[in-house]
Amino acid sequence: MSTFWHWFIAAIAVGSIIGCLVLLFGNARGTPGEGTTGHVWDDDLREYNNPLPRWWLNLFILTIVFGVGYLIYYPGLGGFTGSSGWTQKKQLEQRMAEVQAKRQAVYARLGDRDIAALAQDPAVRSLGREVFLGNCAGCHGADAQGARGFPNLADRDWIYGGTPEAILASITQGRQGQMPPFSAALDAKAADELIDTVQHWADPAFNPARRATAMQQFALTCAACHGADGRGNALIGAPNLTDKVWLHGGSREAIRETVLFGRRSNMPAHKDILSADDIRVVAGYVYGLAPPAP
Repeated sequence: MSTFWHWFIAAIAVGSIIGCLVLLFGNARGTPGEGTTGHVWDDDLREYNNPLPRWWLNLFILTIVFGVGYLIYYPGLGGFTGSSGWTQKKQLEQRMAEVQAKRQAVYARLGDRDIAALAQDPAVRSLGREVFLGNCAGCHGADAQGARGFPNLADRDWIYGGTPEAILASITQGRQGQMPPFSAALDAKAADELIDTVQHWADPAFNPARRATAMQQFALTCAACHGADGRGNALIGAPNLTDKVWLHGGSREAIRETVLFGRRSNMPAHKDILSADDIRVVAGYVYGLAPPAP
């Protein structure tokens, strides 16, 4: 910042204080007794010119003294840094150091425990939730129940597997999901049969003949990723099509959009964003969200 703005801001601050003093002492002098300002309302209502009460005047003076002391101790006069040397950056660094010290106290207790054990530690889960809210809630939600296109982390349905190792790998390395479009490979009739069959996979009342025809097409275009039984493949992130969990929606329109135009998902790697300890505690938190296995 140029010296002009330093003196400009300092002049405004000092000038304001001087202006307050002039106004204050100008109103402190009055004409005691029956002296008036000459203003009259409603024929007999006159404005007196009495001085300010002494206690009121002293209170104003104290506030001005406090303001002067504040500007000496803290920065407020342009480029003057204040006698305390306080800055916003120093305060932020101090608070961040305090937070980091508290985290390190918890991290010191982690030891070599695995993710499943960390998920049972309330202190670790509390810290993991803080890391989650700061880095993961933007996609998966504060309650970790996801949204359309972002998986629910609080159930037992996992696209890439729900083991501690798989969760740790997802956070550390990230995931790249790719569902290719099949609009060019399917005619209208085959597409309709395939979409209807996928939507009603677990419905025993679905037309058997229609299912049989669609499964022939499924074997050609879908089974390589989702498996012949439609239960998916966690190694490549192909979801299970036989349950009622849908990442991009389970309506006929949503399934049609997925089959014909494909999907692409990206889970960013956090190995360069979070420390190894942060990744471990948030993995423990996420692993502990899933309900116990039946």
